[in-house]
Amino acid sequence: MKVEFWGQEFTVNMVLGCIGGFLIAIMSSMFGFGGGPFMVPLMTVGLRLPMFLVVGSSLLAIFFNTSVSTIRHIQFGNFDWLFFCAMFPAALLGGWIGPQIAKRVSPLVVKRVAVVGLLILACSLLGWLDKFFALF
Repeated sequence: MKVEFWGQEFTVNMVLGCIGGFLIAIMSSMFGFGGGPFMVPLMTVGLRLPMFLVVGSSLLAIFFNTSVSTIRHIQFGNFDWLFFCAMFPAALLGGWIGPQIAKRVSPLVVKRVAVVGLLILACSLLGWLDKFFALF
């Protein structure tokens, strides 16, 4: 499928995008986190889209999944309203500052920062960060 954005045309493998998005939605619903850390690599590497297009698309894609997951967590009583009220303004501010920074640095730097963030997330989910910090 061909996608046009701001006068540029991109070819996207919709089968890979749909299957990948479906699997990411299942994982993020099961484990209670947003799918952004996984959607971004899918769209940049798998679908070969540029970072400026991926950021907004990723936010839109995970918005619905995260909304449904949040509603389910509220229904199960697994929701901390105080934490939400503290984090929501910070998330809005970060959502505004992040793209401002991304516009001023090269796409390669943005990808490298994303890789470091994903590695830290993976180590944290595997419990390796706890073991590492226990050494000190």
